[in-house]
Parts: sequence; C-alpha cells; structure tokens
Amino acid sequence: MTSTASQPTLSKPSIGHTDLEAMRHAMVASQLRPNAVNDPRVVAAMDRVLREAYLPAGAAELAYRDTAVPLGHGRFQNVPIATGRLLTEAYLQPTDRVLLIGAAGGYTAAVLAQLVASVVAVESDAGLASMARAALAGMASVTLVEGPLEAGHAAGAPYDVLIIDGSVEQVPEALVSQVHPGGRAVAGIIDRGVTRLSSGRRTAGGFGLVGFADIECVALPGFSKPKTFSF
Repeated sequence: MTSTASQPTLSKPSIGHTDLEAMRHAMVASQLRPNAVNDPRVVAAMDRVLREAYLPAGAAELAYRDTAVPLGHGRFQNVPIATGRLLTEAYLQPTDRVLLIGAAGGYTAAVLAQLVASVVAVESDAGLASMARAALAGMASVTLVEGPLEAGHAAGAPYDVLIIDGSVEQVPEALVSQVHPGGRAVAGIIDRGVTRLSSGRRTAGGFGLVGFADIECVALPGFSKPKTFSF
C-alpha cells in the first residue's frame, strides 16, 4: 500500500469543505499547540491530513472535536490531543520504520506517512481494516496488516519506533521484542483506572515506560492483564 502526499477522496460529509478546513486549523490552534504538541513536523502533518477522510460516513462533523469519535465495532478514533502527544514524544525521524498498533480507519498511519520512512499499521477488526485499506490506498510507505493488535507484525521487525495509538493495561513482550535495542515506544497505559500517556526505550538491559501526561486515550482490545484473585 502506498504513500504519497495526496489525500484520499472524501466521502460526502454533511458539512462543507471550507467549514472542515476551518475546524482542522482550529484543532491545531486550540487543542494541539496549547497542550505540548510542539514538534513542528507533527503539527504540520496533523494540519494537512484530512481526518474526516478516515472516519465512517456521517462522522465528519465530529472529526476535529476534542473527543473520541465512534467508529463502530466498539472502537473509537483516538482524541487528537492524545495522538498528537504520542507522536511528539516518539521523537520521530524521517528515516524511522514505525510499527503502529491500532490502525482504526487509517488516520494516524496517514499522519505518520508524512513524517517517517515507512509504517506498518496493525488492525484487528476486519471492518476497520477494510475502511483503512480503502482510505490508505496509494500510500506506498504504509503497509496495513490485519491481525491481533497484541501480536504486532514480527515479519517486518525490527522497528525503530512502536506507537500504540490507544490505551492498554500492559505492553506485551511480543511487541517489545519487535523494537530494536535503542528503539522508542509510546503508548497510553491504564493504571488503576487512570490513562497515562507514556514513553520509553528498549535497551540491552530491558524495557520500561515512564508516564508524561494524564490524558484520556481510547482503550484498545487484547491487552488486559491476567486477573488475580484476592481473598
């Protein structure tokens, strides 16, 4: 699947293109910039990519709100601030190979395609994978993989960066092992009911994430910790 700078054709939104453009610029000005999304490349990419093109028909008016957008199938498009902060803290480089977990409708993969050399985007839901595949058609630097989110895509490893565009209870070793030593990782971590955006690196000695912001982040399936019994 390919990536050029071109954007996919919009499904007929219920509001006009001019209004959507104004809303996109307002998202950058009022949501991203005041909340430490301060990597100019990330800001510019999120100001260019048409978020509504990666959402279900009829959801265009929700595209730039400071809220999660329902995608169906029990899934949601992540909040713009959460995605922007995760991408900022990943310290992305133009040469990076990125493993993106939670492709959803393809929006974050499209933003990453503006910033890095290649993206492998994993999506477990067949309906969302189909939507993302159509929206990302023509983006050569993006490969969409349909499969369990927690499994990643070992065939494409090692990656420079792991981005989990959502919140999970734990980052499994299966994903950590796909990042090369020295590689970066960002994710939303659910800790006792609080979602904490976190970042870290894989080193020769191990792997760890450190929280940097308590921001709501949509939950992704497949990452629950084993339940323990209490007496």
